[in-house]
Amino acid sequence: MKKSDFNYDLPAELIAQAPLPERSASRLLLVPPAPAAFADRHVRDLPDLLQPGDLLVFNDTRVIPARLFGQKASGGRVEILIERLLGGQQARAQVGASKSPKPGSRIALDAGGEVEVLGRDGEFYLLRFDIPEPLESWLVHAGRLPLPPYIQREPGADDRERYQTVFARQVGAVAAPTAGLHFDEPLLERLRGRGVQFGHITLHVGAGTFQPVRVDDLSQHVMHREWLNVGAELVQQVRRTRAAGGRVIGVGTTVVRALESAMRDGELHPYAGETQIFITPGYRIRSVDAMVTNFHLPESTLLMMISAFAGRERVFEAYAHAIAERYRFFSYGDAMLLWSREGTGAPTDAPIHS
Repeated sequence: MKKSDFNYDLPAELIAQAPLPERSASRLLLVPPAPAAFADRHVRDLPDLLQPGDLLVFNDTRVIPARLFGQKASGGRVEILIERLLGGQQARAQVGASKSPKPGSRIALDAGGEVEVLGRDGEFYLLRFDIPEPLESWLVHAGRLPLPPYIQREPGADDRERYQTVFARQVGAVAAPTAGLHFDEPLLERLRGRGVQFGHITLHVGAGTFQPVRVDDLSQHVMHREWLNVGAELVQQVRRTRAAGGRVIGVGTTVVRALESAMRDGELHPYAGETQIFITPGYRIRSVDAMVTNFHLPESTLLMMISAFAGRERVFEAYAHAIAERYRFFSYGDAMLLWSREGTGAPTDAPIHS
C-alpha cells in the first residue's frame, strides 16, 4: 500500500488547540462494522455502550516535561526533546541546533546544569546530564511539556494536568496516550458500577510518534521503537474476560500496539521490551474487539493501524462523517468507539440512549 492511500483533507479549524473543560464531555463517534449506521454520542455515554464483564485496557504511562533549551559554547541556541530516559543521568533525545553538536561537546541548559553529547543513536543523540538531582525528578520542575506540533500555542499551567491521564503512573512518555485523556474519575466510577473491568499496560510513547512517513511505498518505512510492558496480571485478565464471553476494548492505539507486540501464536503473553511493529491493512488485529481512539493525522501510522482494524473504507467513511459533523481532531479532540471489521463482539442492536 502507499502512504497517499491514507491522505484526507481536514479543515484547520477542526484541529483542537485546547481540551474541553470536562474530559468526558468529548464527543464519541460509534463506528460499528458496515452496514450498520454511525451514531453520534459522548464519551460519558460509555457505561451505556459497554456490558458487564467487558475489559477496558488503559496505558498507564506518564508524560515527562521533556523539552529543554540551552546554548552551545559557540553561543548557538539548542532545543532538546528527550525521547527516552536511559538511567544513570543519560537520555536519548532529538537535538535541534543550527549545526549538529559533536560528541564531547557540552550544552549549558537554561534551567541550570549542563549536558554532554556522548554520540549518536540513529537520528537521536545520546546525552549525559550534569545536574544536581536524578534526571527524572529534575525534569518535573526544569523541563517543559512537549505539546504536539499541531497545537500552535505554548503550553500553559493547565496542560500539566490535562495532558496526563488520570491513571498515569509509569514515568517515561514524551506524548500522552490521548484516547485516555477522555476518562475522568466520575466516568471511571460509573463504568465500575456497570461491571466493566479495568486493566493496564505501559507503553512509553516516544517522539517518533510525530515523525511523518517519508516514503510512499509503506514496505520501505522504518517504524520507530517504543518500550512497553504487558504484565502477567493483564494477560490473565484478558484470558478470564475471553473465557467468560466478555469483550476486550483497547483505550488508544498505544494499547493495541502493546498487545499486538505481546501476541505469540495467536495468544497474548507477558512481554517487556521494545517494539517496532508497523500495523497496516492486511494485518489482522486479534488482541482487542474494539478500541476507543482519537482522530489521527493524514498519512500517519496510527491512521494505517485503525484502517487495518476496521477497514480502510469504513474508517474513511467515519472520518468524512466526523468532518461533516464538526468533530474536534487530534490530541485534545474527540474520539471514536471503533469495532473490528470482523464484527467480533460488536453490538447487534441500536445503542441505548441515556
